[in-house]
Order: sequence, then structure tokens, then C-alpha cells
Amino acid sequence: MNEVAITCAGIREPAWLNRVELFCNRIMEEMGIDGWEVSLLFCSNTIIRELNKRYRGQDEPTDILSFAQRDCPDDVSPSDHPIFTAGDIVISIESLKQNAWEYKQMEAVELKRLLIHGLLHLKGMDHSGQDNAMIDLQEKILMKFKEEKIF
Repeated sequence: MNEVAITCAGIREPAWLNRVELFCNRIMEEMGIDGWEVSLLFCSNTIIRELNKRYRGQDEPTDILSFAQRDCPDDVSPSDHPIFTAGDIVISIESLKQNAWEYKQMEAVELKRLLIHGLLHLKGMDHSGQDNAMIDLQEKILMKFKEEKIF
């Protein structure tokens, strides 16, 4: 069983917030993840910009930040450690809306994409350089869950 803690900062709490936990749990199940604790923060561009500046040295807003707490242990059984603190995902609602508009995508689809993206980062995947394996997997999972409704 996985746990998803969701909070908001600098924005009004969205009406669809309660459905995000279920979606994240379904994605983690699809990824074969069990026993994870994930913290999810929805925020404004102002807040994510400050975090991006502080932790990545980039003084600009971004759509998503992922902060893994530590490397995911492959050799630890759930009975040894029933909950693994995987990390934090921060999503700017303003940037999410801008992405959706810019890429002519529904906001609900962009939200699912960002949630999957953040979970893949917490799992240890990266998309820097020429390797597109993470993005390819992200889009494959997104297509599998295209009928899943968040809002």
C-alpha cells in the first residue's frame, strides 16, 4: 500500500484534489511500486520559482520539481521497512495551465503527465541528455491511463 500526502500553497485548493491520490496510487501500482510515501504539493509560480532557485540555481518558475529523499532500495523487502519515504513532488498549477495552452492539451491530461513524470523521477529515472527512455515510458503510461478521470 502506498501513501500520498497532498497539500496546496499559494493557490486555492482545486475541486479535483481528492482524485489525485487515487490516480497516483494507480500509477504506482502500474509501476510495481508498493510501500511508498509520497508528498505532493500544488502551488503557484511564485513558490515553485523560489524552490527552483534555491535547489537548482534557476531563478524561474517551472512546471514540476521532484525531490527524491534517498535512493530507492531494490533489496529491501516491505516486511523490513513497510513504508519507504520516496520524496516530494511540487507542481505549479499556473505552469501546468500554461503548458496545456501552449501544447494545445487539456489541463487534465497535462496534470496526469506531470504526476507520472514526478513519480518516474522519484523512482530514479532521468531524462537529461540523449536518452528518452523516461519520456517514452511516461507517455506509454499516460496512454494506458488516458480514460482515467481526475477532473
